[in-house]
This record gives sequence, structure tokens and C-alpha cells, in this order.
Amino acid sequence: MITQDSIEALKARLDIVDVIGSYLELRKSGANYKAPCPFHGEKTASFVVSPSKQIYHCFGCGAGGDSIKFVMEHEKLNYPEAIEKLASSYNFSLAYSDSKNSKPRSTLMEKVNEWYQYLLTKNPKALSYIKERGIYESSIEKFGIGYAPDSNATVNYIKSQLFNMGEAVEMGIIGYEGGKNFARFIERITFPIHSVNGTIVGFGGRTITGHQAKYVNSPETPYFNKSRLLYAYHHAKQTIHKTKEIVITEGYLDVIMLHQAGFTNAVATLGTALTPEHLPILRKGEPKIIMAYDGDRAGRSAALKASRLLSISGFSGGVVIFKEGYDPADMVNGGAVEELSTMFRTPQPFIEFVIDEILSLYNLSDPKAKEGCMQEAIGYLKTLSPMLQDRYKTYLAQRLGINPSFVRLANQTNANQNKSVIDSSRHRDMWELTLVKTVLEHPEFVNQILDVLDPSLLQFHSSEFALALRGKFDEPLLMAIMVDEKILSLKDEEALKAELIAFLTKHYEREYKKVNLQTDITFEQKAFYIRKFKGKISQLKRGELVAFKN
Repeated sequence: MITQDSIEALKARLDIVDVIGSYLELRKSGANYKAPCPFHGEKTASFVVSPSKQIYHCFGCGAGGDSIKFVMEHEKLNYPEAIEKLASSYNFSLAYSDSKNSKPRSTLMEKVNEWYQYLLTKNPKALSYIKERGIYESSIEKFGIGYAPDSNATVNYIKSQLFNMGEAVEMGIIGYEGGKNFARFIERITFPIHSVNGTIVGFGGRTITGHQAKYVNSPETPYFNKSRLLYAYHHAKQTIHKTKEIVITEGYLDVIMLHQAGFTNAVATLGTALTPEHLPILRKGEPKIIMAYDGDRAGRSAALKASRLLSISGFSGGVVIFKEGYDPADMVNGGAVEELSTMFRTPQPFIEFVIDEILSLYNLSDPKAKEGCMQEAIGYLKTLSPMLQDRYKTYLAQRLGINPSFVRLANQTNANQNKSVIDSSRHRDMWELTLVKTVLEHPEFVNQILDVLDPSLLQFHSSEFALALRGKFDEPLLMAIMVDEKILSLKDEEALKAELIAFLTKHYEREYKKVNLQTDITFEQKAFYIRKFKGKISQLKRGELVAFKN
């Protein structure tokens, strides 16, 4: 079997223009290349190849993908055959899991981790902290917990082992600034972070000497992307595939203590919220997902964002919220294993959790506020499948204490998702398309967007926006957007903030005018909403993004 590392290395070497250009006569067209589509008969060139995105898309038949997909379709090969053909063409040596001749990967990360583990045994303060948290010796060994000393000691150790310092910098163990090398982890308990296949790709570190940041992770490297990794997944994957269930927590210690208590399907995000980039790893085996988050404000907010993302993306599962001040590690250490087991067996379904959290943000004794709450919840329901919309509109009506007929779900976002290209008869709103392309190219901006912008505010491209949030990057609708040169994405947070402020300012100005003209509400209600919208507009004009739910 070809190793995944080898496949990724081959992909990095491929250039889609070279690959497809060896089959088709490509003509330059702006930043892209065009040709008649090889997969359906046509005279006009609707087949577009994007060198910047490394994808192709046909606006005629909807075909699309990357270099490997093109070779598979054109040559009628399966996935391994296409990889081997491309490797042969590019004089690239593939590595196989059963090959004795593969070049061994650098052992730098493993050697440093072994050294950290040795240093832990010599540090009473670090050992005392670990034992106070209830961690067993067997767990220390299983998870490879160690201790990073002062910076000079780490730099000198790497030199003494004759490792290349440039490689140490590339792997994120060492930093380089002002002509000097320095250790990334200083006086911290260390937790090695592994790839899906079990290779160490980075570290997490917990201070025990009062550093300003309690926890730090390795920097982004070619090997380490925290938005695509889950802590301890390599330990948990066997149980996940067996039980069809995964528990996602917020911290390393939560995972270690849960494994220690028998919940060996537990993993954690790496100091970041759950993102669309996590979805491919979560799809493996199609498990039920249990989000186990703290009950403080930050925990509930993270659980809400994760539940929106997972439900929109079609995952099953639910949320477990712990009492404020408690977390899974505390419960295991306190002997509450049976209580934990019950909580994991009975999570609140994602959709119910999102609806309940939305309801908690409104004063439901105020009819106008209740109507606003209903509209926000409807906007969320519209991002779901028609079947789920129909099922949960009744739940929403019951929670609001209204007749289900008031919950109108016309213009469902999923109605047009099976179209292979953007319907030319639909209005193309370039601002909304820009937002969709920004989500596709910068998934790290998703949480920032969802904090201030409800998907229901998009009037013309909510279906594409929902697909982008689900990470459905191979959908023809999204590929058409990605290769369209007329649609530009926002390149940085400042540009995104400016566009969101402009859009939201117009939105709240419209809302202000509407409520000012209303005659079916009391003077007090009108005054309340006028103050509310004027306040939001003032904040936005001062350059402050205002949360949609506030």
C-alpha cells in the first residue's frame, strides 16, 4: 500500500497545468487555462484549469477535481493506478508500507520526545503536577508525556545528536529570530501530537513556571496544521471505528483522563475551535460525534459553533455540557465515571442544542423579540436538509409555544444543491459570492464570519454558503466559484472586517427604517428596537464588529 505521506509529497510536486497539458491543448485565459472538455462533446472551451487552485472544472458538464482525479477519469484508472502513473511520469519514488527500500523519515521529533520523557523523570515539580491531576504512570508512558527544559538545553541537545538545525526549525521544535536559535518549548510539560497514522508532527506544552500562556502548541509547519489534527486520534481510532462514536473534548488532560477511565474514543482539538478542516478526519468511519465542552461562556460558545458546523455538514451526534468549573478530567479524578458514561450515552442532539441556545439569547416574553428569535432559528434550519427542516420546525414551534404553521421554511437552501453549475437565470450577487470564495480559501475565517453574520442574511447564494461551511469543496457549485476569476476572495482579516462592517451597516440601516415605519407595535417596542439598531449602527461606524445574536 502506498503511504499517505508519499501521496502527499507527490501531490505537492504535481502541477495541474503540466498534467492536463500533456493530454489537452490548453490556452491561456487570464490567470487560468481553457480547453474543450474531454468528458463531453463541445465546440466552445468551457473546461477551465486553475493553476492557483490546482483544480479543473467544466462549466458545461460539471466535471472537476485535481490532477489525480483527471488522470483517473481520462485514463479510466483507479486511485492507486493513477498515483503510480503520475509518479512514473514525474520520476518520483513512491514509498510503500511494506517496502524495505523506502527512505526512512527523520527521527528528530521522536528523539526529542524521548529526551523530553527522560527529563520528566528528573523533574519533581512536573511529576508532582501530573500526579495531582490523577494521571497514572501507564498514561504517562502511553501518551509520551515529557518535560521541556530551558532553551539552551534543547538547542544544545539537538546539536549534540548531530541533527540539522534547519530541519529542527522546519519541524517547529526550534525557532530562529535575530540571528539566534531558540527552543519553542521552555519549562513546560510536553504532550506529543501525532498524525492520523501515528507519526509525531508537533507538541503541546503546559507551563509549570508561570509563563504568560498556560498552553502553547507547535507553530504551523508543513507537518503540523492544528486545524486538521485531533489530539490522540491515533490512539482512539480503533475504538472509534469499533464503536462508531467519538468524544471530542477541549484539552489534553481531558483526553488522557478519559482514556484512563476506559473512554478510549476520546480526542481533543488543539487549542482551536472545531473547523471545516477537521471534517475529513471526522468523516472516517462515519462515527456519531459527542462534543464534551465546559459549561462556562467560552465552552458553550464553542459548542454552539461546533454544533452549527456539524449539523449543517450532516453529522449525527450531540453535545454534553459540564457544570461550570468542571471538566471531564475533574470528573474522572473525582470518581464520577458512571455519571460520565450516562452523560455520553444521552447527549443533547446538535440541532436541539443550537435551537435552545438561540432561544436563550432572546426575551421570549416580548412578542417582537420572539419573532426575531424565530427568524434567526429559521435561518439556521434553512441550512439543513429538507427532512431535518420539517422535523425540527415542530420542535422550534413547541419551544416557542406557537403553532407550527408560523414556522415557514420557503426558499430552502438545499433546493438547488444538485445543479451541476450556477444557474445563469439566478441573480449573481458578487458580494455574497466573494464571501463564499473567502470561506473556501480561508476556512480559518469561518468562526469570525459566523460570529457576526447569520447565514439567513444571504439572499441569493445561501446554498453555496452552506456547502462551503460543510467543506464540500468538490461540489460543482463551489468549483465553479473557485475557478471564476471575476469572483475575488478577501485575503486578510482587515479586508474581511471592512466588508462585514459595510454589509452589516446597510442591513441594520434597513432594519432601522423598517421598524421606524411599523404601525403594529407599541411605542415602547418601537423605541426599544430603534435604540437597538441605532446602537449597532454606531458601533459599526466606529469600526467595531457587532455580534448578530446580541
